[in-house]
Amino acid sequence: MAAKKLVYPAANRNKDPILSVLKRYIQRGTNQTLLEISSGSGQHVAHFAPHFPHVTFYPSEYEPRLLESIAAYANEYSNIKYPLRIDVTTDYRLWGNGIFKPNSLEYVYNANMMHIAPFECTIGLFTNVGQLLKPNGLLITYGPYAFNGQITPLSNVNFDKSLRSQDPSWGLRDVSELKKLAEINDIKLIEIVDMPANNKTIIWRKNMH
Repeated sequence: MAAKKLVYPAANRNKDPILSVLKRYIQRGTNQTLLEISSGSGQHVAHFAPHFPHVTFYPSEYEPRLLESIAAYANEYSNIKYPLRIDVTTDYRLWGNGIFKPNSLEYVYNANMMHIAPFECTIGLFTNVGQLLKPNGLLITYGPYAFNGQITPLSNVNFDKSLRSQDPSWGLRDVSELKKLAEINDIKLIEIVDMPANNKTIIWRKNMH
């Protein structure tokens, strides 16, 4: 299986800083579920899962070619399910033959997707997560972001330009826009954590009713 594992250097660099944030937010207890949207190579889920044996991880990816790599990583851990192919712009009831029920998930995790996907994917993420999370459940997102129309530092400005030159529908998303999208879906921003390489981990919580 090892040959099928893709290794992204950035994922190796950021997996420990992200894990330290997850350790603050993932509760103790039993039988919790985390859905990862856009699992990429599978490195993150394989790094996180052994630290949270009480959490069942569902990795997913839109790119079919990445599913083999995720499966190769997932295979080593009993609390990681076989990866699902998920198009986040579709209704969650279509994912994995309808295995996810409304208000059933404690956590949804999404790293490095928003800026390298059309904005429809970000809309789909918040729309579906608003329905999937239990009240008080968490959405955890990671990547570079804009704030009130500003991108800093220059390396992120250049990154944003390079993304938009590859595809005009890509680019860093503005947190003020994301907050509006979250509010429509009954989710609110609770913390922004500074990460290495000018990235952020953002913690969003589904409202209690």
